Amino acid sequence: MKRIFIFGIVALLAVGSLLAKEAVLIDFSLLKADSEAADENSTPQKGVPAQNEATTVDTSSHAASNYTDEQKAVMKTSLAIENWKVWLSGSSATVDNAKLSYTKESTSAKYGTVLGVRARFPTGSWNANATVKPPFEIPAYEPKENAEEGDNSSKFEGGYGVIKNVGILKSVAVDVYGEYFPYTLYVILLNDKGEEILINMGSLNFYGWGELRWDNPRYVQDVRNRALNQAPLYPQSLPFLKFAGFRILRDANQPGGDFVAYFKDVKIIYDEAILDEERDIDDESIWNIVSEREANNNKSNMNRLSDQLYIESLDGKKQASEKSFSSEGGEDGAEEQEE
Repeated sequence: MKRIFIFGIVALLAVGSLLAKEAVLIDFSLLKADSEAADENSTPQKGVPAQNEATTVDTSSHAASNYTDEQKAVMKTSLAIENWKVWLSGSSATVDNAKLSYTKESTSAKYGTVLGVRARFPTGSWNANATVKPPFEIPAYEPKENAEEGDNSSKFEGGYGVIKNVGILKSVAVDVYGEYFPYTLYVILLNDKGEEILINMGSLNFYGWGELRWDNPRYVQDVRNRALNQAPLYPQSLPFLKFAGFRILRDANQPGGDFVAYFKDVKIIYDEAILDEERDIDDESIWNIVSEREANNNKSNMNRLSDQLYIESLDGKKQASEKSFSSEGGEDGAEEQEE
């Protein structure tokens, strides 16, 4: 059946109100490590679950032609919780602080698998923040394996970081386990234009599981009071939001040191951007403008990611594995020096 996209705001004007939808943007209980690492030099070692099968991406097909098959073997990664990164701001990112800032797959009696975050803030009296980011920018149009013909949904929809057809954002909620830290939590989103949206969710100064919620102060409930805009329907891509991370802000007058929190999920309430109805002509099947544009964007991101994964694997191989000095090695060295 051929489809048309009609702006929901226009189509529902006669009704006088819009029905908002609720959806889970990302659910960390879905990101449990359930498949083995492919590389024997990886950490954890081969044979230990280290990747999340549902979100695994193989970037080797986008890598430069000069890479060997062995090098391409390390170019797989996923949204498994322990692949996520914690980045500290500016002067806070000392070697010790960076080493003690990371994510951990954690178990909750209430929710099962959750994202555990540890960050080491400086003890000095200056502002600092820690940003928790996925191991790669979540693709909005990564095709599903064995997808049926005409299925343009992404493998990262359904709680894995992407929601399509998002118009006006009404509310955002985060299920988070607090530990009485007087820090501020932000949610970071990316829209289809590549713009970063930073949302202040409020203070983490509570204990146990709680829902932090942000309600859009500019959301107009009555559609009759909205400014209506019309724009060409094609070849615009379907508006979407993707999850880009959390940011934890510590003010200068707050205590520093180790910080710990746990995250279950991020949910949003939103108006649909467009309604899906029948039309006479299927533009995309004729011109392929949207699919080609998104394929080029995805290829560029995957090229960068393949290089990053290969460099990280090289760094892992170069790390010293010895935990102590060998007495024999010391003696041999002394003998060689004497000779």
